[in-house]
Amino acid sequence: MSIFKRMSTIFKAKANSALDKAEDPRETLDYSYQKQLELLQKVRRGVADVATSRKRVELQASQLQSQSAKLQEQAQKALSMGREDLAREALTRKSGLQGQIDDLTTQHAQLQGEEEKLTLASQRLQAKVESFRTRKETIKATYTAAEAQTRINEAFSGISEEMSDVGLAVQRAEDKTQQMQARAGAIDELLASGALDDASGTVKDNITLELDRMSSGSDVENELAAMKAQLAGGGAPKELSGEGAAQAQPQAAQPVQQPAQQPVTEPARPQDGDVR
Repeated sequence: MSIFKRMSTIFKAKANSALDKAEDPRETLDYSYQKQLELLQKVRRGVADVATSRKRVELQASQLQSQSAKLQEQAQKALSMGREDLAREALTRKSGLQGQIDDLTTQHAQLQGEEEKLTLASQRLQAKVESFRTRKETIKATYTAAEAQTRINEAFSGISEEMSDVGLAVQRAEDKTQQMQARAGAIDELLASGALDDASGTVKDNITLELDRMSSGSDVENELAAMKAQLAGGGAPKELSGEGAAQAQPQAAQPVQQPAQQPVTEPARPQDGDVR
């Protein structure tokens, strides 16, 4: 097979596949039905033309028969008047008209037969067209229902293009979310371990957090010892363990310094000459 034949075969196959995808069975059925209606219309016009020709032949035969009857009367009248020559001439003309009448009668019979055949063909074709129309509508309704059901099933199963795009978008969003969560967790771990410096100073390493907790616990113990000392009437707490007790006793023993009192000065009394 030459390269040109292969190219021609491939092109025909591609064109056939494209046409098959673009073809809509409903449109094809409507087109076929339209063509059948046009053929039925042509057959009906043919029947009308044949009937018109038959009627025209009937009129011509009727006219010739009238002329033949008239010549017959003239021949009889001329013979009664002793004009045999005129009677012979009238009969000769009548004989010629009779030949034409016979030909028209033969044509009339042929046209009548054709008309009957076309009328029967038109009736059969009309019945086929009506049957095709009913079948066409049934096929179109079935195809439409099947197409709708296919689209619904594809939408539910995610095969359709629209649902596929939505599924891909959701998948991409989930991937990005997981990536951002992993990145945020990694950065938190690096900040907590001290591998990265926090410019804002809000994130502290483990050692700093432990020292803060110890300092906070010591402050709580000191405050608790002071409250016990106040409840005991200013005396030292009875039992304090550890470093908290040692720090709480000197704090309780220290006297509370009162703020120095400043002298109160009386306001100057107004003299008699002063304006109040």
